Amino acid sequence: MRVAVASAPGTEQDVNEDAAFTGPHAAIVLDGVSEPPSSPSGGSCGASSGCAHGTPWYVHHLGSRLLDLSADSSRSLSEALFQAIADVAALHRATCAPGPPWAPAATVAMIRRRGGLLDHLVLSDSSLVLDLGDTGIRVITDTTLDDLARTHLRAALADGTPADPAALVARLTELHRQLRNRSDGYWIASTVPEAAHHALTGTCRISTVHRAALLTDGASRLVDTFRLLTWAQLLDTLQHEGPAALIAGTRTVERTDPTRTRWPRFKTHDDATVVLAEFAP
Repeated sequence: MRVAVASAPGTEQDVNEDAAFTGPHAAIVLDGVSEPPSSPSGGSCGASSGCAHGTPWYVHHLGSRLLDLSADSSRSLSEALFQAIADVAALHRATCAPGPPWAPAATVAMIRRRGGLLDHLVLSDSSLVLDLGDTGIRVITDTTLDDLARTHLRAALADGTPADPAALVARLTELHRQLRNRSDGYWIASTVPEAAHHALTGTCRISTVHRAALLTDGASRLVDTFRLLTWAQLLDTLQHEGPAALIAGTRTVERTDPTRTRWPRFKTHDDATVVLAEFAP
């Protein structure tokens, strides 16, 4: 498995809350959930969350732990994620009292090589794109959060662009936090290990996979938000130009719509992370 990785914050002033983790057996991308703009600077979750660690801390610890646990091929990926969420939640307890939904969170997308098999897991709205050759391209993502976000954003923008976009984002982010890890909302990695049981999982033979791409939602925009590329074209861009070129192209398009009116979205620029895995014939 040959891997190429790129990750970038939304702007140079932002802290990158995405992360990628790779090893001989697995590749993982995590997209940390941003706190509302009213939260204290420096990545702290603020008093409302009860957590002093912040999203980047959570993403780093969850990804590292998940990579370690997934090396045990006797564990399913959902079992590994369940344990990783539980382990990182336990790290909070010395200094914090976070409880759902008031704690850092992250989406998860990962693949794992297990002998001649390739396991995958996707939790929330990061994407896995599998090039299966003659069988075609398979895209795996949980659109529940995206559907909620688009519904609420469109409703909020029904009367035109708001005078205070930051206040809009804060209001919608708070709403989505209240729906986190609930049967009537959406599931995401945070402090509830049971969320792992709601991930999309599966296994295929490595011999059937030509390429696989793991993308946070900030890196998949050229396809699923802007509709300017197909998934096949995105994979070709990654293979021939590299993951950094995909992110650069995304930034170019984002700058043509700074008010977010042509393509409604929470942020003009979002953190973007890509892992491309290529498999030998």
